[in-house]
Amino acid sequence: MDFTEKIAQFTQRVRGLKDSINSEESTKTSLVMPFFQLLGYDVFNPLEFVPEFTADVGVKKDEKVDYAIIVNNEPIILIECKPCYETLNDKHMEQLFRYFTSTTAKFGILTNGIVYHFFSDLDDKNKMDSTPFLEFDILNIKENLLPEIKKFCKSDLNVDSIICAASELKYTRLIKDWLVKQTEEPSEDFIKLIMNTTYDGVRTQKAIEMFQPLVKHSLKQFLNEHTNERLKAALRKGTEDDAEDEEAKTAVKNNQDDSEAVTVETTLEQLEAFAIVKSILRDICDVNRLTYRHTSSYMVVLFDDNSWKRICRFWFKGKQKFITTPDENKNPIRYDISSLNDIYDRAEHIREVCNRYL
Repeated sequence: MDFTEKIAQFTQRVRGLKDSINSEESTKTSLVMPFFQLLGYDVFNPLEFVPEFTADVGVKKDEKVDYAIIVNNEPIILIECKPCYETLNDKHMEQLFRYFTSTTAKFGILTNGIVYHFFSDLDDKNKMDSTPFLEFDILNIKENLLPEIKKFCKSDLNVDSIICAASELKYTRLIKDWLVKQTEEPSEDFIKLIMNTTYDGVRTQKAIEMFQPLVKHSLKQFLNEHTNERLKAALRKGTEDDAEDEEAKTAVKNNQDDSEAVTVETTLEQLEAFAIVKSILRDICDVNRLTYRHTSSYMVVLFDDNSWKRICRFWFKGKQKFITTPDENKNPIRYDISSLNDIYDRAEHIREVCNRYL
């Protein structure tokens, strides 16, 4: 089971448990500890995952953060927990801030077992930022954040690498939040910025007020059009896949009476075809980035195991064999082949497709 599948399974667990949890302690044991267990930490090893970690703050002694993850005998990650029915707020963040400042930790995590806020010291060394660089809701994780969460797995943990990416994550999120606000209620400065390149008249207060609804409407219209184009592209891809599947079914049907139809399609033949594709591409990419999937109708070769990065598809049904490669618009181009060696005749097309993804 890969990381994405583990997260999806864990999400279902949280969804089923959250309404029956009525204390901070049960939030920790039912939601928080299992999450870090999913990340690969031994939550029952006090040398690695320390509960009630002492973080003395100034004159205050015996201040304790809920958990600390220890690496090389030093706290690297501090985790402050709140009950899952509480909304995380600035007061909770300030509490973690005090703990963070008094230790050598590089990351602070504030969570209620459902929402997670990840902090570091990007702005001022050894002083926790007031804004998280990573934030997600376990019940609604955006797909683009999964690689960032995975970086905190015990097996992948690299402090320097995370710090390098954290600044970009933080400001990307702040920019997106700002853009959302401008969509809902454009600020005067934003309106003036747009007027600089679109309005030839004098920027009086009356003109600014006139532009406010125009900017708001234009932004929403732009986002809607962009979203619609993305949806249309996805639908076109689905139609292409359906067309290819129908083509495969037709090829099978045409060979139903062929006595060889049952014996021609073999796993060995699929693996040989995949090996040929790897040999064709080994000079232009790392062949470890190539994977394949197959159904009862066809085998598809993918780049980075990404279904949007299809290199080619093979059908080996009866005597009629063929290969398809996507053109620049993702439309399939079909080539009939009589043997696996004919795949080499399509090497130029296969390389051309692969180069699009490099």
